Order: sequence, then structure tokens, then C-alpha cells
Amino acid sequence: MTAPIRENLSGLDLRAEIDRLRKDRNAVILAHYYQKPEIQDLADFVGDSLELSRKAADTDADVIAFCGVKFMAETAKILSPEKIVVLPDMDAGCSLEDSCPPEQFKRFRAEHPDHIALTYINCSAAVKALSDIIVTSSSAETIISQIPESQPIIFGPDRHLGGYLNRKFGREMLLWPGVCIVHEAFSETELLKLKAQHPGAPVAAHPECPPHIIDHADYVGSTSGILQFAKSFPGDTLIVATEPHIIHQMEKALPDKTFIGAPGADGNCNCNICPYMALNTMEKLYLALRDLQPRIEMDEELRLGAKKSLDRMLEMASGTVGKGDLGRA
Repeated sequence: MTAPIRENLSGLDLRAEIDRLRKDRNAVILAHYYQKPEIQDLADFVGDSLELSRKAADTDADVIAFCGVKFMAETAKILSPEKIVVLPDMDAGCSLEDSCPPEQFKRFRAEHPDHIALTYINCSAAVKALSDIIVTSSSAETIISQIPESQPIIFGPDRHLGGYLNRKFGREMLLWPGVCIVHEAFSETELLKLKAQHPGAPVAAHPECPPHIIDHADYVGSTSGILQFAKSFPGDTLIVATEPHIIHQMEKALPDKTFIGAPGADGNCNCNICPYMALNTMEKLYLALRDLQPRIEMDEELRLGAKKSLDRMLEMASGTVGKGDLGRA
């Protein structure tokens, strides 16, 4: 567990101190769309996880401060082994990663030796190293369309994303039973009530949502895809079925439009805020830059094994990965 902050930081201008340390450390600050607005607003880049890591690798920064979750920071280390990678809170995990322990995934693969493993990027470096091809929500369709229907596939760890792809492509991929606790929390009943209150408003949903939410969506896509849809749909109100902090970027880009987070079972979107992403705070980011801790460390053999499956994805779908999801803050 990450130690609690015991220092009294109340007198510090955290934004100014973070900016000072960013320069002193020659650091680049990355923020996922699901981070709190104040962290998004100070980041050098805001976007989806993989494209953020690729962007950071292209900079001359010595330090990457990744405001996201652990598997994202690991991906940054895989692509930038020479850089120091810090995560403000090492307890910022992911329910999908937790659902797929490497030793269990290894046994599962051994039980299905004729299958290749397409694995969603929301997994540990160890599971990436056990996989054949990594996919993102924006690249998965392009990659699956290149794999012969006769080739059996294991898809993990998100069974909802895998099920969506099975239905769309008429495949029968063998699905690992993991789910995202954020997208699992959306309520069909409450969504239908919201649609009735806003007749004509389209619904944009992430494919990690369960089928009973996807069935009511007018657009299904990655966080970057949802953001692009928000910029292009002709109406003035959009219902958004993904982690609600992405709405911050929508409101900044499109102040004349209304964006409403899809509700959870309690009738609001509070239960759909990712508890792992919320662990990162301004205070923890300041300390991470000051102390260069907590730091992502990785065995080189593991890094190369994980990089192989990432490289395979980029070979097959480099034009779709993260397309349109990067922007300077």
C-alpha cells in the first residue's frame, strides 16, 4: 500500500511547485481522460493510455509522471525504458488487471494451445508478455478483421469488450471473465429514464459497458472516439456512458453543448467515477516529482516480452491506435 501523505503541504502553491519541478526534472506530465479536471488542466498531454505513452517516448524528457493507473505507467516504461516513470499513487490499479492474474492466464492459455491471445491493454505487463497481440478499444476492430475466422482466439480480460466484438464480427472468441467496475455500474433503467427526459439526445458508450447499455447507444467507441463523436454529432445534448471525467474535455472544447453522464443504479454518475484514478491527487503528483517515487521498475526480459505484443498491435493497426485522442492541454 502507498503510505499516506504525512507532510503538511497546505502552505504550498501546488500548481507552481509542480511547474517548477516539471522544469527542474525535465519531466513530462501525462493525464488520462479519467483524471480529475485540475490534473487534466496542468498536464502536458491529455488522452488515452497507449497514445500518451507513445507521445512521451517521443519527447526528450528524463521523467514521465503518469497520472493514470499502474498498467498505463507500466506501458510508458515498456516504451521508454531509459526514462524514469513515476505514478503518483502505486495503489492506482484497475479492476480488469486485477481480474487476470498472470499465473491463471498462463494456465488458461496452456489449456487452449490452438488459440492466439488478443489481450486488451488494461492488463499487467506480465499478462502482456503472455499475449500474442495487445489491442486497444480503438484498434481492436482493425486487428480482428485481419485474423482469419478459422483461427481460434482468446480475448481478455474484458468480457464486455470481447462480447461486443464477437457480436459485431460474428466471432466466437473465448472470453476471459473480467469486467471494468466503472462501466459495469451503469443502470439500464436509469439510462432509459434519462433518455425520456432528453428525447432525441444520442448516447455515446464505451465498449467496456455491458450489452444492456450498448444496446441503447447511438455511438460505441473508445474514450478518444467518444470525444470525437461529441465534436461531430448535430444535436446540443449528449448522454455519455463512460467515466464522467471525460466530460471536462468535452465542456472545454464545446461550451455551447450539454453533456450528461449516464447514471448508475442510484440515479447519478457518482458510482461511475473510477476509484483507482481518483487516488491520484495534486499533492501526490507534487511528491512524485519531488522524490521521483513511487517509481515503475521492470525486469528487462519482462519488458521485452510485453513490448513484443504491443509492437505486433502497432504493426497491424498503427493508424487507429489513439487516433485523434491527443491534445496539448
